[in-house]
Amino acid sequence: MALLGHAVDFQDYFPSMLEGLGAQGFMMELCNGFRLLMDCDKGLITFESLKRNIVLLGLQEMRDDELVCMLMEGDLDGDGAISQMEFCILMFRLSPGLMDGSKQWVEELSGNEI
Repeated sequence: MALLGHAVDFQDYFPSMLEGLGAQGFMMELCNGFRLLMDCDKGLITFESLKRNIVLLGLQEMRDDELVCMLMEGDLDGDGAISQMEFCILMFRLSPGLMDGSKQWVEELSGNEI
């Protein structure tokens, strides 16, 4: 996986996390990840909050234009920020392992409210 000129070694841990935590636990961890990156006042991941917290992901060398691209990838409603739902959808889309097992995962969640 490469992020605009930066080589990133990508290991998809989401399927094993889902298996170990179950669907509810996994969704709680996704929500924790969102809260880690969000602007606490706005309840959204903004450019500023992403830039401030990117060090937590070990990606502090990313340029502003790369951060904007990250935001655009997850911003489904075009408001310039990422909501919790958009974040969870993005994480799901970016995990090849979750996409492969999506039917089973959705069935497990269908009886539970998140």
